[in-house]
Amino acid sequence: MQKRLIECVPNFSEGRNMDVIKEITDEIEKTEGVVLLDIDPGATTNRTVVTFVGEPETVVEAAFSAVKKAAEVIDMRHHTGAHPRMGATDVLPLVPVSGITLEETAELARKLGKRIADELKIPVYAYESSAFKPERKNLAVCRKGEYEGLAKRFEAGDAPDFGQAVFNQNVARTGATACGARDFLIAVNYNLNTTSTRRANAIAFDVREKGRPRREDNSLTGKIMLDKNGEQVMIPGTLKGCKAIGWFIDEFKIAQVSMNITDIKTTPLHIAFQEVCRAAQARGIRVTGTEIVGLVPKSVLLDAAKYFLEQQQRSIGLSEEELIWIAVKSLGLDDLKPFNPKEKVIEYLMNRDSKKLLVDMTCKAFAEETASESPAPGGGSISAYAGALGAALGTMVANLSSHKAGWDDKWEYFSNYAALGQKLMAQLLYLVDEDTAAFNKIMDVFSMPKTTEQEKTVRSKALQKATLCATQVPLQTMKVSLEVFPLVKLMAQEGNPNSVSDAGVGALVARASVQGAFLNVKINASGLKDRAEADKLLAEASDIAQRADIFEKEVIEIVNAKIQ
Repeated sequence: MQKRLIECVPNFSEGRNMDVIKEITDEIEKTEGVVLLDIDPGATTNRTVVTFVGEPETVVEAAFSAVKKAAEVIDMRHHTGAHPRMGATDVLPLVPVSGITLEETAELARKLGKRIADELKIPVYAYESSAFKPERKNLAVCRKGEYEGLAKRFEAGDAPDFGQAVFNQNVARTGATACGARDFLIAVNYNLNTTSTRRANAIAFDVREKGRPRREDNSLTGKIMLDKNGEQVMIPGTLKGCKAIGWFIDEFKIAQVSMNITDIKTTPLHIAFQEVCRAAQARGIRVTGTEIVGLVPKSVLLDAAKYFLEQQQRSIGLSEEELIWIAVKSLGLDDLKPFNPKEKVIEYLMNRDSKKLLVDMTCKAFAEETASESPAPGGGSISAYAGALGAALGTMVANLSSHKAGWDDKWEYFSNYAALGQKLMAQLLYLVDEDTAAFNKIMDVFSMPKTTEQEKTVRSKALQKATLCATQVPLQTMKVSLEVFPLVKLMAQEGNPNSVSDAGVGALVARASVQGAFLNVKINASGLKDRAEADKLLAEASDIAQRADIFEKEVIEIVNAKIQ
């Protein structure tokens, strides 16, 4: 299951007083579920860029708390710095990381901006993807005139999107804020086997969206051509949503193409890499590797790995760890220094302090934990794990079929099924821990007070909610495990004949998963007071169980016919 995550990168107008900065970042860290990734103060700019990440609701709450604190501890009447700014919290961008669209994130930013204006009385301009006016997509337009120009802007009728166009005592202190949503920006450097900044710049101009100025006679040294408005005539580069320059890095004694990818949907990292390689090769230069500056979402590396595997006509149905390794090697991320995904991938950083999961245990440790006197993990988690093993066997047969000698024309067909198997396996592994978590929610209810009538009512409602969850989780296990059968059936019919028995075993454990989870649905549904809801869940589960029995028999018949 893909976790919904967004990043927030607020810029606060204080970069010198670390006590003030800490007061703001403490508010962020107080919010449960949010991980503070980076604090980057600048004395000259008198500005601090903070990066934190978490689930959308928690990030929005942390952002509001930080803006509120910044309004209390920063007085814009006394602020000076080299960077343009118009408020204590100058810009407040929300960035989708996983499981959420840019459009959904933009709506969150609008709601956050409105709340800031309503509750804190700070004028807010909606910018980037949250902008209501096309011209306000550009941050520079929202910040025109900076803090010092706010009063005149308001008087001229240039009202904010949220809040009043009044430069009162409160606004004099806080200034205004630009709140919006933007896509994830990847900062990346491409290492070149040259020391020439000029050559690196030439490659950068070849690929960046802006391109290079057109010169008379299309020469390299001719006069730059101007249009009728006196603006430079540009030859566009080949990569949309990319800004780039060339420079020399004294630390490594090499030139690099330094790039910001501002639209990773239009130009993914791996496409930008390939295009820089092409442009470099055209100039007799080779890209030796890539350096990612800052952090990236996991999907960036997974998409890159799948792209390069497809170029090799190899199956993309590999584990996440294998895909990350492929990405590191294909992009040359370890060219200059070791690349540690746990320090560079946002999702991995989010999990660095997480409680150890059952699925992270060894097989022996998981079995011993199950065998202990603790009631969890129990049959529900084991059922989910059985389903994951069934999906794993189907995936294995698909991968072996994709790579089978003489079946080269079928590699993509089986690769797609291997990717499906990986997806099902990941969902079922997630449910291993979800089932135990659902059981623990019921146990937590029993520790709630039940002295007064009100406490008894609260406790009863909590127990019903927890029981419903404990019924729905194994039902979800049944649903996902049922999807394993078409995979193993097709692998038994069309897959590598040497692995047909593996497909059969996949069907057997998938059926065990369905039937085991069915037992959990039945025992937990018996505790639901809403009998109509219970009967509905039981009817759905019963139908899945019957279909699983039929599927299993079909697969085993195919397997037996092939091995007898």
